[in-house]
Amino acid sequence: MFKALRFFSILALMFITSLSAQAQCAMCKAVASSSTEAGSTVATGLNGGIIYLMAFPYLIMAVVGYAIYRHRKQQTETKAD
Repeated sequence: MFKALRFFSILALMFITSLSAQAQCAMCKAVASSSTEAGSTVATGLNGGIIYLMAFPYLIMAVVGYAIYRHRKQQTETKAD
């Protein structure tokens, strides 16, 4: 019970603190702003690249979490037998 509470409190803290984070550095933001005003699609490509790079750590964490879940489930099934 304590482990689950600690896990969810850390997870909530991570989400709360990430809300104020900037997705781009100052130079990238300046280039994206100026290119958008000029009619270029550089900002769209830059934001797409950020989302692409952001997706892989979450995907890796999901795969590792699923592997841990399956391993623990197999352990409890073998102990029950």
